[in-house]
Amino acid sequence: MQDTVHDVVIVGAGPVGLALARMLGLRGHTVLVLERWPEPYALPRAVHFDDEIGRIFQNLGLAEEVRKLSEPVPDHYEWRNAAGEALVRIDWSGTGACGWPTANFFCQPELEELLADTVESMDNVTLRRGAEVVEITDTGEEVNVTFTSTVAKQRHTRARFVVGCDGANSFVRERLGTTMSDHGFFYDWLIVDTIPLDDRKWSPMNWQLCDPVRPTTVVSGGPGRRRWEFMRRPGETREELNTPEKAWELLEAWDRTPENTTLERHAVYTFAARWANRWNHGRLAIAGDAAHQMPPFAGQGMCSGLRDVANLSWKLDRVLRGQSGIELLDTYTTERRVHVQHAIAMSIALGKVICVLDEQQATQRDERMIAGDADPARVLPVTEQPVLGAGVTATDDDIPALRGTLAPQHEVERAGRRDLLDEAIGYGALLLVHSDRQAARMDPTAHRACGEANVSMLSVSMSGTPDLLDTTGSWGRWFADQGASAVLMRPDHYIFGGVADPREIPALVDQFLKAARIPTPPEGGALSAPSA
Repeated sequence: MQDTVHDVVIVGAGPVGLALARMLGLRGHTVLVLERWPEPYALPRAVHFDDEIGRIFQNLGLAEEVRKLSEPVPDHYEWRNAAGEALVRIDWSGTGACGWPTANFFCQPELEELLADTVESMDNVTLRRGAEVVEITDTGEEVNVTFTSTVAKQRHTRARFVVGCDGANSFVRERLGTTMSDHGFFYDWLIVDTIPLDDRKWSPMNWQLCDPVRPTTVVSGGPGRRRWEFMRRPGETREELNTPEKAWELLEAWDRTPENTTLERHAVYTFAARWANRWNHGRLAIAGDAAHQMPPFAGQGMCSGLRDVANLSWKLDRVLRGQSGIELLDTYTTERRVHVQHAIAMSIALGKVICVLDEQQATQRDERMIAGDADPARVLPVTEQPVLGAGVTATDDDIPALRGTLAPQHEVERAGRRDLLDEAIGYGALLLVHSDRQAARMDPTAHRACGEANVSMLSVSMSGTPDLLDTTGSWGRWFADQGASAVLMRPDHYIFGGVADPREIPALVDQFLKAARIPTPPEGGALSAPSA
Protein backbone atom coordinates (compact mmCIF):
# COMPACT_ATOMS: atom_id res chain seq x y z
CA MET A 1 0.00 0.00 0.00
CA GLN A 2 1.38 3.42 -0.92
CA ASP A 3 0.81 6.68 0.89
CA THR A 4 -0.21 9.95 -0.70
CA VAL A 5 2.46 11.57 -2.85
CA HIS A 6 4.28 14.10 -0.67
CA ASP A 7 5.93 17.17 -2.09
CA VAL A 8 9.15 16.30 -0.25
CA VAL A 9 10.37 13.38 1.82
CA ILE A 10 13.24 14.30 4.14
CA VAL A 11 15.44 11.50 5.43
CA GLY A 12 16.85 12.37 8.86
CA ALA A 13 15.40 14.38 11.75
CA GLY A 14 18.45 16.23 13.03
CA PRO A 15 18.49 20.05 13.12
CA VAL A 16 19.10 20.29 9.36
CA GLY A 17 16.28 17.94 8.34
CA LEU A 18 13.82 19.46 10.80
CA ALA A 19 14.71 23.00 9.75
CA LEU A 20 14.14 22.10 6.08
CA ALA A 21 10.78 20.55 7.00
CA ARG A 22 9.79 23.76 8.75
CA MET A 23 10.94 25.93 5.83
CA LEU A 24 8.96 23.95 3.28
CA GLY A 25 5.98 23.59 5.58
CA LEU A 26 5.79 27.35 6.03
CA ARG A 27 5.61 27.66 2.23
CA GLY A 28 2.56 25.34 2.20
CA HIS A 29 4.20 22.13 0.91
CA THR A 30 3.44 18.65 2.21
CA VAL A 31 6.48 17.11 3.90
CA LEU A 32 7.22 13.70 5.41
CA VAL A 33 10.30 13.36 7.65
CA LEU A 34 11.58 9.79 8.11
CA GLU A 35 13.97 9.19 11.02
CA ARG A 36 15.52 5.77 11.54
CA TRP A 37 15.84 6.00 15.33
CA PRO A 38 12.65 5.57 17.37
CA GLU A 39 13.66 8.17 19.96
CA PRO A 40 15.55 11.47 19.67
CA TYR A 41 19.25 11.24 20.57
CA ALA A 42 19.39 12.67 24.09
CA LEU A 43 23.07 13.71 24.29
CA PRO A 44 24.83 16.86 23.04
CA ARG A 45 26.66 17.11 19.73
CA ALA A 46 26.75 20.54 18.02
CA VAL A 47 27.03 23.46 20.45
CA HIS A 48 27.56 26.65 18.41
CA PHE A 49 25.72 28.84 15.92
CA ASP A 50 26.54 32.28 14.55
CA ASP A 51 24.44 35.33 13.76
CA GLU A 52 23.50 34.13 10.27
CA ILE A 53 22.04 30.94 11.75
CA GLY A 54 20.20 32.97 14.38
CA ARG A 55 18.62 34.80 11.45
CA ILE A 56 17.57 31.47 9.93
CA PHE A 57 15.90 30.45 13.21
CA GLN A 58 14.21 33.85 13.23
CA ASN A 59 12.90 33.18 9.71
CA LEU A 60 11.47 29.89 11.02
CA GLY A 61 9.40 31.91 13.49
CA LEU A 62 11.45 30.63 16.43
CA ALA A 63 13.48 33.68 17.45
CA GLU A 64 12.30 33.98 21.04
CA GLU A 65 12.35 30.25 21.69
CA VAL A 66 15.91 29.89 20.38
CA ARG A 67 17.11 32.91 22.36
CA LYS A 68 15.83 31.24 25.54
CA LEU A 69 17.76 28.02 25.01
CA SER A 70 21.01 29.58 23.78
CA GLU A 71 23.81 31.51 25.46
CA PRO A 72 25.42 34.43 23.59
CA VAL A 73 29.14 34.92 24.10
CA PRO A 74 29.86 38.05 26.19
CA ASP A 75 33.59 38.24 25.53
CA HIS A 76 36.31 36.86 23.27
CA TYR A 77 37.51 33.47 22.10
CA GLU A 78 41.09 33.13 23.33
CA TRP A 79 43.92 30.76 22.47
CA ARG A 80 46.69 30.29 25.05
CA ASN A 81 49.95 28.42 25.07
CA ALA A 82 51.12 26.03 27.78
CA ALA A 83 52.46 28.96 29.83
CA GLY A 84 49.06 30.67 29.78
CA GLU A 85 50.13 33.44 27.39
CA ALA A 86 47.53 34.69 24.92
CA LEU A 87 48.24 33.68 21.33
CA VAL A 88 45.10 35.15 19.79
CA ARG A 89 41.94 36.89 20.96
CA ILE A 90 38.92 36.83 18.64
CA ASP A 91 36.10 39.16 19.62
CA TRP A 92 32.90 37.13 19.81
CA SER A 93 30.91 39.70 21.74
CA GLY A 94 28.28 42.04 20.38
CA THR A 95 25.82 41.77 17.52
CA GLY A 96 26.70 40.47 14.08
CA ALA A 97 25.63 41.87 10.71
CA CYS A 98 22.55 39.61 10.73
CA GLY A 99 21.14 41.26 13.85
CA TRP A 100 21.92 38.36 16.21
CA PRO A 101 24.76 37.82 18.69
CA THR A 102 28.01 37.04 16.88
CA ALA A 103 28.40 33.65 18.61
CA ASN A 104 25.84 31.56 20.52
CA PHE A 105 26.12 28.26 22.39
CA PHE A 106 23.31 25.76 22.91
CA CYS A 107 22.49 22.13 23.74
CA GLN A 108 21.51 20.20 20.59
CA PRO A 109 18.87 17.94 22.19
CA GLU A 110 17.02 21.04 23.41
CA LEU A 111 17.15 22.61 19.95
CA GLU A 112 16.01 19.40 18.27
CA GLU A 113 13.10 19.10 20.69
CA LEU A 114 12.03 22.64 19.82
CA LEU A 115 12.29 21.99 16.08
CA ALA A 116 10.51 18.63 16.33
CA ASP A 117 7.64 20.08 18.38
CA THR A 118 7.34 22.89 15.86
CA VAL A 119 7.13 20.68 12.77
CA GLU A 120 4.77 18.22 14.49
CA SER A 121 2.39 21.09 15.16
CA MET A 122 2.10 21.78 11.42
CA ASP A 123 -0.79 20.16 9.56
CA ASN A 124 1.20 19.69 6.35
CA VAL A 125 4.35 18.17 7.95
CA THR A 126 4.59 14.64 9.37
CA LEU A 127 7.51 13.37 11.46
CA ARG A 128 7.77 9.58 11.60
CA ARG A 129 10.38 8.06 13.91
CA GLY A 130 11.56 4.46 13.84
CA ALA A 131 11.38 4.54 10.03
CA GLU A 132 14.58 3.47 8.28
CA VAL A 133 14.78 4.13 4.54
CA VAL A 134 16.02 1.02 2.73
CA GLU A 135 15.37 1.87 -0.93
CA ILE A 136 14.94 4.96 -3.08
CA THR A 137 14.02 4.91 -6.77
CA ASP A 138 13.89 8.09 -8.83
CA THR A 139 11.52 7.39 -11.72
CA GLY A 140 12.04 10.80 -13.28
CA GLU A 141 8.48 11.88 -12.49
CA GLU A 142 8.58 11.10 -8.75
CA VAL A 143 10.59 9.18 -6.16
CA ASN A 144 9.50 5.87 -4.65
CA VAL A 145 10.69 5.45 -1.07
CA THR A 146 10.71 2.16 0.85
CA PHE A 147 11.23 2.15 4.60
CA THR A 148 10.90 -0.23 7.48
CA SER A 149 8.90 0.79 10.51
CA THR A 150 8.16 -0.36 14.02
CA VAL A 151 4.79 -1.71 12.89
CA ALA A 152 5.62 -3.20 9.48
CA LYS A 153 8.58 -4.83 7.77
CA GLN A 154 8.24 -2.53 4.78
CA ARG A 155 6.21 0.47 3.81
CA HIS A 156 6.21 2.56 0.69
CA THR A 157 5.60 6.20 -0.02
CA ARG A 158 6.08 8.54 -2.94
CA ALA A 159 7.42 12.06 -3.21
CA ARG A 160 8.13 14.66 -5.81
CA PHE A 161 11.58 15.11 -4.24
CA VAL A 162 13.71 13.42 -1.58
CA VAL A 163 16.35 15.21 0.49
CA GLY A 164 18.88 13.27 2.54
CA CYS A 165 19.77 14.98 5.81
CA ASP A 166 20.92 11.62 7.13
CA GLY A 167 24.43 12.27 8.33
CA ALA A 168 27.97 11.40 7.36
CA ASN A 169 27.05 7.80 6.44
CA SER A 170 24.15 8.99 4.30
CA PHE A 171 22.01 6.38 2.54
CA VAL A 172 20.64 9.05 0.19
CA ARG A 173 24.16 10.14 -0.78
CA GLU A 174 24.93 6.53 -1.67
CA ARG A 175 21.89 6.44 -3.96
CA LEU A 176 22.91 9.79 -5.43
CA GLY A 177 26.12 8.11 -6.59
CA THR A 178 28.43 11.05 -6.01
CA THR A 179 32.18 11.01 -5.45
CA MET A 180 33.84 12.83 -2.54
CA SER A 181 36.68 15.33 -2.33
CA ASP A 182 38.83 14.90 0.78
CA HIS A 183 41.61 17.04 2.24
CA GLY A 184 42.94 14.06 4.24
CA PHE A 185 42.87 16.17 7.42
CA PHE A 186 42.05 13.61 10.15
CA TYR A 187 42.45 13.87 13.91
CA ASP A 188 40.85 11.99 16.79
CA TRP A 189 39.53 14.03 19.71
CA LEU A 190 37.76 12.97 22.89
CA ILE A 191 34.61 15.06 23.42
CA VAL A 192 33.54 15.38 27.05
CA ASP A 193 30.24 17.08 27.87
CA THR A 194 29.57 18.03 31.46
CA ILE A 195 27.05 19.74 33.71
CA PRO A 196 28.88 21.74 36.42
CA LEU A 197 27.26 21.58 39.83
CA ASP A 198 29.08 24.65 41.17
CA ASP A 199 28.83 28.32 40.22
CA ARG A 200 32.32 28.77 38.80
CA LYS A 201 32.56 31.60 36.27
CA TRP A 202 34.54 30.83 33.14
CA SER A 203 36.41 33.79 31.71
CA PRO A 204 36.82 33.86 28.84
CA MET A 205 33.78 31.71 28.23
CA ASN A 206 35.49 29.84 25.38
CA TRP A 207 39.15 29.21 24.89
CA GLN A 208 41.74 26.91 23.36
CA LEU A 209 44.81 25.48 25.11
CA CYS A 210 47.50 25.15 22.43
CA ASP A 211 49.75 22.87 24.47
CA PRO A 212 51.70 20.28 22.43
CA VAL A 213 51.40 17.89 25.37
CA ARG A 214 47.62 17.81 24.84
CA PRO A 215 45.78 20.42 22.71
CA THR A 216 42.49 21.06 24.48
CA THR A 217 39.31 23.00 23.77
CA VAL A 218 37.26 24.46 26.64
CA VAL A 219 33.89 25.92 25.64
CA SER A 220 30.31 26.39 26.69
CA GLY A 221 27.95 23.53 25.98
CA GLY A 222 24.94 25.83 26.20
CA PRO A 223 23.31 27.29 29.31
CA GLY A 224 24.42 25.30 32.38
CA ARG A 225 26.87 23.09 30.48
CA ARG A 226 30.60 22.94 29.70
CA ARG A 227 32.47 21.00 27.03
CA TRP A 228 36.07 19.82 26.87
CA GLU A 229 37.73 18.40 23.77
CA PHE A 230 41.06 16.54 24.17
CA MET A 231 43.25 15.61 21.21
CA ARG A 232 44.38 11.99 21.02
CA ARG A 233 48.13 11.70 21.53
CA PRO A 234 50.38 9.47 19.40
CA GLY A 235 50.57 6.04 21.02
CA GLU A 236 47.08 6.33 22.57
CA THR A 237 44.34 4.17 21.15
CA ARG A 238 40.80 5.35 20.65
CA GLU A 239 39.68 2.66 23.09
CA GLU A 240 42.06 3.89 25.81
CA LEU A 241 40.86 7.44 25.37
CA ASN A 242 37.14 6.74 25.24
CA THR A 243 36.41 5.69 28.83
CA PRO A 244 34.79 7.55 31.74
CA GLU A 245 37.93 6.93 33.78
CA LYS A 246 40.08 8.69 31.17
CA ALA A 247 37.58 11.53 30.93
CA TRP A 248 37.76 12.12 34.68
CA GLU A 249 41.54 11.86 34.62
CA LEU A 250 41.75 14.60 32.00
CA LEU A 251 39.11 16.76 33.71
CA GLU A 252 40.98 16.66 37.02
CA ALA A 253 43.50 19.20 35.73
CA TRP A 254 40.57 21.61 35.32
CA ASP A 255 39.33 21.04 38.88
CA ARG A 256 36.40 18.98 37.62
CA THR A 257 35.50 16.03 39.81
CA PRO A 258 32.41 13.88 40.43
CA GLU A 259 31.73 16.08 43.43
CA ASN A 260 31.29 19.27 41.39
CA THR A 261 30.46 17.96 37.91
CA THR A 262 28.12 15.51 36.19
CA LEU A 263 29.72 13.67 33.28
CA GLU A 264 27.01 13.76 30.62
CA ARG A 265 28.83 12.21 27.66
CA HIS A 266 32.22 11.12 26.39
CA ALA A 267 32.90 10.11 22.79
CA VAL A 268 35.87 9.98 20.43
CA TYR A 269 35.29 11.71 17.11
CA THR A 270 37.46 11.64 14.02
CA PHE A 271 37.40 15.10 12.52
CA ALA A 272 37.42 15.07 8.72
CA ALA A 273 37.47 17.67 5.94
CA ARG A 274 35.56 16.54 2.87
CA TRP A 275 32.57 17.28 0.68
CA ALA A 276 30.41 15.60 -1.95
CA ASN A 277 31.09 16.68 -5.51
CA ARG A 278 27.40 16.47 -6.43
CA TRP A 279 24.66 17.47 -3.98
CA ASN A 280 21.66 16.87 -6.23
CA HIS A 281 20.68 14.78 -9.22
CA GLY A 282 17.22 14.46 -10.70
CA ARG A 283 14.80 14.43 -7.78
CA LEU A 284 17.34 13.60 -5.06
CA ALA A 285 19.43 16.00 -2.97
CA ILE A 286 21.58 15.90 0.17
CA ALA A 287 22.35 18.46 2.87
CA GLY A 288 24.29 18.83 6.11
CA ASP A 289 26.75 16.11 7.11
CA ALA A 290 25.49 14.02 4.20
CA ALA A 291 27.07 16.62 1.90
CA HIS A 292 30.12 17.72 3.89
CA GLN A 293 32.13 17.28 7.08
CA MET A 294 34.67 19.62 8.62
CA PRO A 295 36.84 20.05 11.73
CA PRO A 296 35.05 21.84 14.59
CA PHE A 297 37.55 24.64 15.17
CA ALA A 298 35.41 27.34 13.53
CA GLY A 299 32.11 25.97 14.88
CA GLN A 300 30.62 25.78 11.38
CA GLY A 301 29.43 22.17 11.01
CA MET A 302 25.73 22.54 11.83
CA CYS A 303 25.81 26.14 10.63
CA SER A 304 26.84 24.98 7.16
CA GLY A 305 24.03 22.42 7.10
CA LEU A 306 21.45 25.09 7.90
CA ARG A 307 22.88 27.28 5.15
CA ASP A 308 22.43 24.31 2.81
CA VAL A 309 18.71 24.01 3.44
CA ALA A 310 18.13 27.78 3.40
CA ASN A 311 19.57 27.69 -0.13
CA LEU A 312 17.77 24.53 -1.20
CA SER A 313 14.35 25.36 0.25
CA TRP A 314 13.60 28.49 -1.77
CA LYS A 315 14.62 26.70 -4.96
CA LEU A 316 12.49 23.65 -4.16
CA ASP A 317 9.63 26.04 -3.41
CA ARG A 318 9.89 27.58 -6.88
CA VAL A 319 10.18 24.21 -8.63
CA LEU A 320 7.25 22.74 -6.70
CA ARG A 321 5.11 25.74 -7.65
CA GLY A 322 6.05 25.44 -11.30
CA GLN A 323 7.80 28.81 -11.30
CA SER A 324 11.14 27.26 -12.26
CA GLY A 325 12.41 24.23 -14.09
CA ILE A 326 13.98 21.39 -12.12
CA GLU A 327 17.41 22.46 -13.43
CA LEU A 328 17.29 25.31 -10.90
CA LEU A 329 18.24 22.72 -8.29
CA ASP A 330 21.58 22.21 -10.03
CA THR A 331 22.56 25.67 -8.78
CA TYR A 332 22.22 24.31 -5.24
CA THR A 333 25.25 22.10 -5.87
CA THR A 334 27.31 24.72 -7.68
CA GLU A 335 26.60 27.47 -5.14
CA ARG A 336 26.89 25.55 -1.89
CA ARG A 337 29.76 23.27 -2.90
CA VAL A 338 31.99 26.32 -3.36
CA HIS A 339 30.62 28.20 -0.35
CA VAL A 340 31.13 25.35 2.12
CA GLN A 341 34.75 24.99 1.04
CA HIS A 342 35.41 28.39 2.61
CA ALA A 343 34.20 27.05 5.98
CA ILE A 344 36.21 23.84 5.57
CA ALA A 345 39.36 25.76 4.59
CA MET A 346 38.98 28.06 7.59
CA SER A 347 38.47 25.09 9.93
CA ILE A 348 41.58 23.38 8.56
CA ALA A 349 43.66 26.56 8.80
CA LEU A 350 42.71 26.95 12.46
CA GLY A 351 43.29 23.26 13.10
CA LYS A 352 46.81 23.44 11.69
CA VAL A 353 47.61 26.10 14.28
CA ILE A 354 45.97 24.23 17.16
CA CYS A 355 46.93 20.61 16.43
CA VAL A 356 50.69 21.05 16.90
CA LEU A 357 52.31 18.23 18.89
CA ASP A 358 55.97 19.02 18.18
CA GLU A 359 57.41 21.19 20.99
CA GLN A 360 59.84 23.06 18.75
CA GLN A 361 57.11 23.87 16.23
CA ALA A 362 54.84 24.95 19.08
CA THR A 363 57.52 27.28 20.45
CA GLN A 364 57.99 28.88 17.03
CA ARG A 365 54.23 29.26 16.66
CA ASP A 366 53.93 30.84 20.10
CA GLU A 367 56.71 33.33 19.46
CA ARG A 368 55.16 34.39 16.17
CA MET A 369 51.67 34.86 17.61
CA ILE A 370 52.80 36.65 20.75
CA ALA A 371 54.89 39.00 18.60
CA GLY A 372 51.68 39.75 16.70
CA ASP A 373 50.00 40.93 19.94
CA ALA A 374 47.41 38.13 19.67
CA ASP A 375 45.70 40.14 16.90
CA PRO A 376 43.77 37.66 14.70
CA ALA A 377 44.36 39.83 11.63
CA ARG A 378 48.12 39.47 12.17
CA VAL A 379 48.55 35.96 13.56
CA LEU A 380 45.89 33.74 11.98
CA PRO A 381 46.05 32.35 8.44
CA VAL A 382 44.30 34.50 5.85
CA THR A 383 41.25 32.76 4.37
CA GLU A 384 38.96 33.97 1.62
CA GLN A 385 35.61 35.48 2.49
CA PRO A 386 32.69 33.12 1.86
CA VAL A 387 30.87 33.65 -1.43
CA LEU A 388 28.49 31.45 -3.39
CA GLY A 389 29.67 29.56 -6.42
CA ALA A 390 28.13 30.11 -9.83
CA GLY A 391 24.34 29.89 -9.84
CA VAL A 392 21.53 32.36 -9.29
CA THR A 393 23.70 35.45 -9.18
CA ALA A 394 24.05 38.34 -11.61
CA THR A 395 26.51 38.14 -14.46
CA ASP A 396 26.16 41.74 -15.62
CA ASP A 397 25.69 44.25 -12.80
CA ASP A 398 27.52 47.28 -11.43
CA ILE A 399 29.03 45.77 -8.28
CA PRO A 400 30.49 42.28 -8.85
CA ALA A 401 31.91 42.12 -5.29
CA LEU A 402 28.36 41.91 -3.90
CA ARG A 403 27.29 38.87 -5.91
CA GLY A 404 26.79 35.77 -3.79
CA THR A 405 27.53 37.47 -0.47
CA LEU A 406 25.19 37.56 2.52
CA ALA A 407 23.08 40.69 2.94
CA PRO A 408 22.98 42.23 6.42
CA GLN A 409 19.85 42.54 8.53
CA HIS A 410 19.75 45.98 10.12
CA GLU A 411 16.83 47.46 11.98
CA VAL A 412 14.10 49.35 10.12
CA GLU A 413 10.83 51.00 11.03
CA ARG A 414 7.68 50.23 9.05
CA ALA A 415 4.21 51.53 9.86
CA GLY A 416 5.48 52.81 13.20
CA ARG A 417 7.01 49.50 14.29
CA ARG A 418 10.73 48.82 14.64
CA ASP A 419 11.98 45.39 13.56
CA LEU A 420 14.92 43.64 12.01
CA LEU A 421 14.58 43.71 8.22
CA ASP A 422 13.24 40.17 7.71
CA GLU A 423 10.56 40.63 10.36
CA ALA A 424 9.40 43.83 8.70
CA ILE A 425 9.20 42.54 5.13
CA GLY A 426 8.50 38.80 5.38
CA TYR A 427 9.59 36.02 3.01
CA GLY A 428 10.65 36.38 -0.60
CA ALA A 429 13.06 38.07 -2.96
CA LEU A 430 13.59 41.77 -2.24
CA LEU A 431 14.89 44.71 -4.23
CA LEU A 432 16.06 47.15 -1.56
CA VAL A 433 16.56 50.67 -2.88
CA HIS A 434 18.44 53.32 -0.91
CA SER A 435 16.21 56.29 -1.50
CA ASP A 436 14.12 58.88 0.33
CA ARG A 437 11.27 58.43 -2.16
CA GLN A 438 8.30 56.14 -1.86
CA ALA A 439 8.68 53.06 -4.06
CA ALA A 440 5.34 53.99 -5.67
CA ARG A 441 6.94 57.13 -7.15
CA MET A 442 9.86 55.27 -8.69
CA ASP A 443 10.48 54.13 -12.23
CA PRO A 444 7.36 52.27 -13.49
CA THR A 445 9.61 50.07 -15.64
CA ALA A 446 11.31 48.81 -12.48
CA HIS A 447 7.91 48.11 -10.92
CA ARG A 448 6.76 46.09 -13.90
CA ALA A 449 9.99 44.08 -13.84
CA CYS A 450 9.63 43.38 -10.11
CA GLY A 451 6.01 42.35 -10.54
CA GLU A 452 6.86 39.88 -13.29
CA ALA A 453 9.73 38.40 -11.24
CA ASN A 454 7.69 38.29 -8.00
CA VAL A 455 10.26 40.54 -6.31
CA SER A 456 9.19 43.05 -3.65
CA MET A 457 10.64 46.53 -4.15
CA LEU A 458 11.06 48.73 -1.08
CA SER A 459 12.98 51.90 -0.37
CA VAL A 460 15.01 52.57 2.79
CA SER A 461 16.36 55.87 4.06
CA MET A 462 16.83 57.96 7.21
CA SER A 463 14.81 60.85 5.78
CA GLY A 464 11.92 61.62 3.48
CA THR A 465 9.08 59.12 3.08
CA PRO A 466 10.70 55.75 2.41
CA ASP A 467 8.90 52.43 2.78
CA LEU A 468 11.40 51.50 5.49
CA LEU A 469 12.87 54.07 7.84
CA ASP A 470 16.58 53.54 8.50
CA THR A 471 16.34 54.09 12.25
CA THR A 472 20.02 53.68 13.08
CA GLY A 473 21.68 54.85 9.87
CA SER A 474 23.17 51.37 9.41
CA TRP A 475 21.58 50.85 6.01
CA GLY A 476 22.81 54.21 4.74
CA ARG A 477 26.36 53.42 5.83
CA TRP A 478 26.18 49.95 4.26
CA PHE A 479 24.92 51.22 0.90
CA ALA A 480 27.60 53.93 0.91
CA ASP A 481 30.32 51.39 1.70
CA GLN A 482 29.17 49.20 -1.20
CA GLY A 483 28.77 52.08 -3.64
CA ALA A 484 25.25 50.81 -4.32
CA SER A 485 21.89 52.44 -4.85
CA ALA A 486 19.94 49.15 -4.95
CA VAL A 487 20.56 45.48 -4.24
CA LEU A 488 18.46 42.44 -5.10
CA MET A 489 18.34 39.92 -2.26
CA ARG A 490 17.20 36.33 -2.80
CA PRO A 491 14.81 34.60 -0.35
CA ASP A 492 17.84 33.11 1.47
CA HIS A 493 19.23 36.66 1.94
CA TYR A 494 22.18 36.17 -0.35
CA ILE A 495 22.68 38.98 -2.82
CA PHE A 496 21.85 38.33 -6.46
CA GLY A 497 23.44 41.59 -7.55
CA GLY A 498 23.59 45.32 -7.02
CA VAL A 499 23.61 48.51 -9.08
CA ALA A 500 25.07 51.95 -8.54
CA ASP A 501 22.80 53.55 -11.13
CA PRO A 502 19.06 53.20 -10.34
CA ARG A 503 18.32 53.20 -14.07
CA GLU A 504 19.89 49.73 -14.23
CA ILE A 505 17.31 48.26 -11.83
CA PRO A 506 14.98 46.83 -14.53
CA ALA A 507 17.91 45.05 -16.20
CA LEU A 508 19.04 43.62 -12.83
CA VAL A 509 15.55 42.29 -12.07
CA ASP A 510 15.27 40.84 -15.57
CA GLN A 511 18.55 38.96 -14.99
CA PHE A 512 17.12 37.51 -11.77
CA LEU A 513 13.95 36.38 -13.49
CA LYS A 514 15.91 34.58 -16.19
CA ALA A 515 18.41 33.03 -13.75
CA ALA A 516 15.76 31.78 -11.33
CA ARG A 517 13.21 30.62 -13.89
CA ILE A 518 15.52 28.37 -15.94
CA PRO A 519 12.87 26.99 -18.32
CA THR A 520 11.88 23.37 -18.08
CA PRO A 521 13.56 21.24 -20.80
CA PRO A 522 11.44 19.81 -23.64
CA GLU A 523 9.41 16.75 -22.76
CA GLY A 524 11.67 13.72 -22.71
CA GLY A 525 14.79 15.90 -22.57
CA ALA A 526 17.57 15.03 -20.14
CA LEU A 527 17.95 17.05 -16.96
CA SER A 528 21.30 18.76 -16.57
CA ALA A 529 23.47 17.75 -13.65
CA PRO A 530 26.77 18.97 -12.24
CA SER A 531 29.76 16.75 -12.92
CA ALA A 532 30.49 14.20 -10.22
